[in-house]
Amino acid sequence: MARVDFYHLTRDPAPLVLARLAERVLTSGDRLLVVSGERAISETVDAALWAAIPESFLAHMPAGSPLAEQVHEPVILADNLELVGPSAPSIVALADGQWRDEALGFARTLFLFDGSRIDEARAAWRSLSKREGISCHYWKQDDAGRWKEGP
Repeated sequence: MARVDFYHLTRDPAPLVLARLAERVLTSGDRLLVVSGERAISETVDAALWAAIPESFLAHMPAGSPLAEQVHEPVILADNLELVGPSAPSIVALADGQWRDEALGFARTLFLFDGSRIDEARAAWRSLSKREGISCHYWKQDDAGRWKEGP
C-alpha cells in the first residue's frame, strides 16, 4: 500500500521541514528523493540540508550525478520523478506543493504544501483518498513546531 503524508506548512518553510524529515528518513535507514520543479526551492533545500540542523550533516547530491549513484547517496535532489529503478530511494518528498501521480510509484510520499497551494492539496487529497491501495495522512504544525496528525 502506498502512503501519502500531506504536510501543511503553517509555521516553518519547506526547506527547514525537509531537513528535519530527511534526518528522520535517514535515521530509519531509508533514502529520500526530494523533488521540486522550482529552482529557488531546490537551492534553499540544498542549503538547509547543509546547515538547518547544526548537530548533523545530511549528505545529499543532485540527481544525475555519477557520484550520487556510485556512493548510493542518502538524499537526492531532483526537478522530476524520473529517478526510478532498483537504486532509487523508497521515499519521495514533493517540496514545491505540486502533486505528481508518479509519486505513487514510491513506497511513501511526503507532500509539502503551504497556504498558497491549499486548494491543489485538497483536490489531491480528495482524489487519492478515493483510490484503492493508498493511505492518506494529514500533518499540521502546532505553535511549538511539533507535527500533529489529524483532520
